[in-house]
Amino acid sequence: MTVTRENMYEDAASGRWDSFRRHYMSFFASIGCGTRLAFEALGYLPATVVRRDSRAAMVRQFYTTGIRTLPVITVVGLFSGMILGLQVGLALRKFNQEVYLGAAVMISLIREMGPFVTGICLSACVGSALAAELGTMTVNDEVAALETMSISPVRYLAAPRMGALLVMSPILAFYACVLGVIGGGLVGYTQLNVPFRQYMASAMSIAELKDLFVGLLKATVFGVVIGAVSCHEGFATRLGAVGVGRATQRSVIISFLLILMLGYMITRLFYFEF
Repeated sequence: MTVTRENMYEDAASGRWDSFRRHYMSFFASIGCGTRLAFEALGYLPATVVRRDSRAAMVRQFYTTGIRTLPVITVVGLFSGMILGLQVGLALRKFNQEVYLGAAVMISLIREMGPFVTGICLSACVGSALAAELGTMTVNDEVAALETMSISPVRYLAAPRMGALLVMSPILAFYACVLGVIGGGLVGYTQLNVPFRQYMASAMSIAELKDLFVGLLKATVFGVVIGAVSCHEGFATRLGAVGVGRATQRSVIISFLLILMLGYMITRLFYFEF
């Protein structure tokens, strides 16, 4: 009995380890396949802009990615700035340094928080929808039909979506930063007795073109990552409706993880002095 019980535990441990290994190997394999798909889709962008039907599809994706996500970006950007302004302002009040509230909010938003919250919103609102849409087309053999007609699914389906995310991500990130700075100023004026003019002067005095460049670069990278992951998971969907749900879940999870990791790497690249 003892030997049998120990073998059962060993088998269970081995099964858990194999499952853990398969999941992480699948994660890194998805990153590799998504990277290849991203480069292929970006290579099709010039042809997508030239062709009339592809250009019309990209315009529709601009509407889906940009206009339809504006309410979410507006609320998240505004309240991110308000929360950041309140927390930083309460910390600065202990040292009687509320005058620097605008500078702290501006730097935090333009370097990190603006692109980050934009990427999270796009991943949840747009990336999940892309994965579900392409996954449904895959399990219904619509993608296979395109391949049968010698039409590249990457050019016809992925490239317009990647192009829309590539263009709209930095625009939405800048919009979120502007709303966040305004929200922090409202909190500073109404709850921390910081004049709005003084707040904006402090914010504008600390901002540099490098900070804006890094923030927009992050947002652009996040947009490409969300598009690549979502399209790859959609094309890799199997097992019918269950597979569509799993592909949608995986696209959001992988996008979140990559946004966190790439955000840190870009910040370290541009601001860490070797």
